[in-house]
Amino acid sequence: MSENEPTGKIDRLSSEPPAKPANPATAPEHYIEFLGVSKAFDGHVVLDNVSFHVERGQTAVIMGRSGAGKSVTLKHIMGFLEPDAGRVIVAGQDITGWQEYQLAAIRRRVTMVFQSGALFDSLTVGENIAFPLTETDLPQEQIDARVTELAQMLEVEDSLDRLPSDLSTGTKRAVAIARALAQDPEAILYDEPTTMVDPLMAAHMGDLILKLKQKFRKTSIVVTHDTHLARKLADIVVFLQNGKISFFGPWKDFETSTDPFLHNFLEQDALIPALDVTL
Repeated sequence: MSENEPTGKIDRLSSEPPAKPANPATAPEHYIEFLGVSKAFDGHVVLDNVSFHVERGQTAVIMGRSGAGKSVTLKHIMGFLEPDAGRVIVAGQDITGWQEYQLAAIRRRVTMVFQSGALFDSLTVGENIAFPLTETDLPQEQIDARVTELAQMLEVEDSLDRLPSDLSTGTKRAVAIARALAQDPEAILYDEPTTMVDPLMAAHMGDLILKLKQKFRKTSIVVTHDTHLARKLADIVVFLQNGKISFFGPWKDFETSTDPFLHNFLEQDALIPALDVTL
């Protein structure tokens, strides 16, 4: 299998950096890349020699059962965790072993939307969205215009003066996405954006993220167990199983896989009907 054309089950990729292509100008750019990454907690292996890549502008969906290492993968990309072995490449730079002051620059280019939203409780919705811009040189009128634009895009304009404690879980996540977009990052990581919300809100969140994907074409990674969301968003699928990648490739190949485990995973989720939401 070619490293640049992932389909179906993968062979173990080398932990060595890939050879440069003959014509770099026409080769895909790997914006995020894991090279033989392993991570264990108290002797329990969560990631075991994991390798995959996400090209600039792609949306990758990371799937797997609870505890498979999906969120741990995101934390390695953000530099919140350091691998026990292997290398993590972000924005073309090997961030393995970087110090906090070095990671700060990466976190301005790659942002993460947490399950909880991680909003500031004492700030209003508008202030939360504006927060990444408060340390810039932008005049206040431009910050206000940006906040209004993003609030309208994420459909939270009616909540700008409310506190996070007054918001539903789904609305908190929409606000968190708006705040993430405020700093105009190159990549966005979503950690279980449709978990702990009702099916209607889950479908709505999926449509909002799809709208952002189509509008901005930013590099994105979505961690989810929701196959309806994955089908809607995925350019490629990374499926984690027992600490390893059992599938890496396009959604259409994932959906037609004859692997019994993957087939069962899809069948179980198919019992939950998908909802369409018109924006």
